[in-house]
This record gives sequence, structure tokens and C-alpha cells, in this order.
Amino acid sequence: MAGGNIGDRAVVLGAGMAGLLAARLLADSYRHVTLVDRDALPDTAQPRRAVPQGPHIHGLLGRGQQVLEELFPGFTRGMASLGVPVGDFGTSLSWYFSGQMIEPSETGLICVSATRPFLENWVRERVRALPGVTLLDRADIVGLTVSGDRVTGVRVQAHGAGGAERLLAADLVVDASGKSSRTPRWLRELRYPEVPEERVKIDLTYTTADFRGPLSIHLTGDRIGLVCVASPRSPRGATLVRTQDRYSLSLYGLLGDRPPTDPDGFLAFARSLPVPEIHAAVAGAQLLDPPVSMRFPANVRRRYERVDRLPEGLLVLGDAACTFNPIYAQGMTVAAIEALVLRDHLRRGHPPRPRAFFRDLAAVVDAPWDMAAGGDLGFPGVRGRRSVAVRMGNFYIPRLQAAAARDARLSAAFLRTAGLVDPPTALMRPNVVSRVLFARRRPGVSMSVQSGGR
Repeated sequence: MAGGNIGDRAVVLGAGMAGLLAARLLADSYRHVTLVDRDALPDTAQPRRAVPQGPHIHGLLGRGQQVLEELFPGFTRGMASLGVPVGDFGTSLSWYFSGQMIEPSETGLICVSATRPFLENWVRERVRALPGVTLLDRADIVGLTVSGDRVTGVRVQAHGAGGAERLLAADLVVDASGKSSRTPRWLRELRYPEVPEERVKIDLTYTTADFRGPLSIHLTGDRIGLVCVASPRSPRGATLVRTQDRYSLSLYGLLGDRPPTDPDGFLAFARSLPVPEIHAAVAGAQLLDPPVSMRFPANVRRRYERVDRLPEGLLVLGDAACTFNPIYAQGMTVAAIEALVLRDHLRRGHPPRPRAFFRDLAAVVDAPWDMAAGGDLGFPGVRGRRSVAVRMGNFYIPRLQAAAARDARLSAAFLRTAGLVDPPTALMRPNVVSRVLFARRRPGVSMSVQSGGR
């Protein structure tokens, strides 16, 4: 599509994955797109100071891979050519729930096992090369400029002593600045209504260490990793993956359970997992750097769709709108799905209307939010309102996972829903429910799961 058919200038706040994908689509409709970030944006795949979660394992779910392939044709092939492991989510990863591995199954969903800095740099290079796109780094966002009931731009200030402040005029401003977004505060200062928030506190800590291969288990060829998902019955979890140049292990605990950062403590925590293969894989491996930790206090959803008065010319997406428990690996994929909502509104031939945009954004966030926040409410120690739907989900899903230990069709159905390709309602189809119920009478399938939601 030729650029410039809606407006002259758009400004995106934040050059992470959400901001990059927004800029990619805005470049089709605005003559000039400026990406503003407070960090120094490298030309190589390096961790960034402003992205403290960067060194940790990031998952691009099945739907995320599909969107990136659509926006950047040849994405998957390009990743593979650079040495990034690529495989099917159901066969290249071993999935464990309550310590029990589900049956491997072809899902048709492609796992691209790249590190966050590597993936972000690949996308950034291609967005930077788009006509009309400018990346402005090492710049603090001071605030919005407004005229009447419309945002007309942003004020930014260059880093360093005496950094000059400048105005970036814009027909549209998109806030993709992450969970520390100041848009709710700016709206209050402009006397707009308060943005409602939902929080599910989980007090998660995840600790990651990188290792040099080979490991003592076979993680070559089509096999990419192992995923041990925490549950009320086994409340510690881990992900071990092979990336393009190393092996990474992320350990996590909820409700104040903190995986240590000293090497001995890190390995002891790994030994406590219900999947012995994970500890065995790294026990004798060479540690590349000391383990690093990050805390994640709560899932947070900002409900812009419930605000009855908003200024024109301002949108919000990515973590600035909704932040998910990272163990579900939904962040980058939801940002990609939200970018398609932006594309749909741009294709209407006029600047996006904020209230209509936020209604559509809420509709695509509902399912991943229900899965993440609802799943966390399955842990009895997590506080929050447990609706009938949450209680039903936390009763049914563990039974489906247990049945999937002997049923490849259930494995595929679950992973396609968790990959945000199929809707949660797909797990309630009669042919799926009957297989879960039938599994209770099948020899060797344990249904003695413990569900939360009390």
C-alpha cells in the first residue's frame, strides 16, 4: 500500500516489539513515522538497558509467528537461515503439566526459538529501512501536546546535560512504551476520566542462566526444548530452550518463591522441579554468565475501552495496555495481534477513532487475559475474583492436560489454543470434551489433579 493516504505524521512511543510492529503498519498510511525510545537502539542483537526482561527467555507463540510472517514475508525462513532453531510446537518442545508430559503431536504451529534481542533487532532493521520511518533514540518523552480535544504531538528531550527539548508534531500518537506507560497520568492531568485497571497479583520471580553446549540431554535437530508448567500441585516451573547460539534455562516461582541467582542455589532449585531431566541437562554444563533475576508483581490490564471520553489522536497498545504473566509467553504475540487491530482501523481510510479502536483492542485481549489471569487464579494463594467461568476453567483444563498425556489430539487442541490460534471455546467442542471424559476410563491416565479457585 502506498504511504500517506491518511495523514502526514505519526509518532510511536517505545521501540520494543509493540512499537516496531505499530510503525511497520503506520508506514503504510502516514508519510512520516517517528519511533521514539529512551534507550540507545543498537545496530546488533544486544540486550537493552530499558528492557530488563531482555536476557530472559521469550516465547513467540504460534499466532505471533503467523503475524510476523504476514508483515515480514520470509521471516521464518530468514530466522532459520541465521541458525535459529525452528520446529513444530507440539513435537519440538516437550510440555509437562503437573510433572506429566503430554503426548507429542503435530500442531501446524511453528516455534521460532530466537532470543529477544536477536528477534527485536531483526524486526528493527526492517522497520528502520522503511521509507519515511525515523528512529529517535536516547530521548525522554516529556509529555503530550494538545489542542482542544485532540493530541497534536509529543514533547521529547535528548539525553545528557542540557539536552534540548523539542516538539514532534503528529496527527496520531501511539503509546507502546510498555508497562511504565504514563498515558493514564497524562490523561488525568488533562482532566480526562480515570483509566480503570484490573490487577491479579502473583509475585512471580524468574531467574535465567545461559549455558554452553553440549548438554547431557539431546536438544539438537528438531528438538528445541522442555517446558515445565507450574500448577497448584507443582507450583514451580521452568523453560529450557536451545536458541541460535546457546542454551537458556529460566526458573520461576510464584507467591514469593524466588529462584536464587547463585549457581549452586540455581541448580538446587532446578533439582526441585518435578521434571528431573531439566536439572540433569544443565548440572554439568558450562555456565556462560551468572544467573539474573526479575520480579513480576502482577498481571495488569488498563481498560481504555471503559473510558467514556478520550482525546482524538492517541492510541495505546502492547504492554502499555495489558501486561501478562510472562510464563504464558503471550506478550509479543498479543502485541502482534493488537498491531493487526491497528491495521484494520487504518484501512478504514480515516484516522483511527480511539473509542472504537479500544473496543476492538479489548475484544482481542479478552482471551489471552482470561487464560493468564484465570490460570493464575487457579493458585489458591493468588487473590482475585473467581468468577464461575474462572472456576470452571480451573476445574476443566487440568483434566484436559492430564488426558493429553495419552491423547495427541488433545495435546494439539490445547497447544493451538495456548498458541492464540484457536479460541478457548475450541476446547469445549463436543469432540474435545468427550475425549477428556473418556480418558477417565482409559487405563494409565491419571485424573487426580488439584485445581485451585477456592
